[in-house]
Amino acid sequence: MEDTPDGGKDETMADDIDQLTRRYRALAARLSDLGFISPGHLAHRYTYCGKPGCRCQASPPRPHGPYYQLTRKIAGKTITRRLNDAQAARYAEWIANQRELRATIAEMEAISGQAAELILRKDTTTT
Repeated sequence: MEDTPDGGKDETMADDIDQLTRRYRALAARLSDLGFISPGHLAHRYTYCGKPGCRCQASPPRPHGPYYQLTRKIAGKTITRRLNDAQAARYAEWIANQRELRATIAEMEAISGQAAELILRKDTTTT
């Protein structure tokens, strides 16, 4: 075993790379468990119609709804679509999967950066 410039051992660096590799592979395995994904935002809205005598005009008011709306960008345009309860439940899951995908990829990128630093540092000490 050779000493590294920071006073550590090559064995410690190899252990760090092995640990990063295990974390990276665990994250990659998590990706395979994700279902469908969808970008966008799901909102539920309540509305007031303004008709005299309607429940939404009563005291206390009872608005109409909830109505579910999916908003997302398609080809640079914001698209809003009304959904029923079942569709909203599916989109809620798909949007959550999209967020988990992005978070997992960000973590994989961070781990890759750490591994690259260790590998490149090891390469410069062996040459």
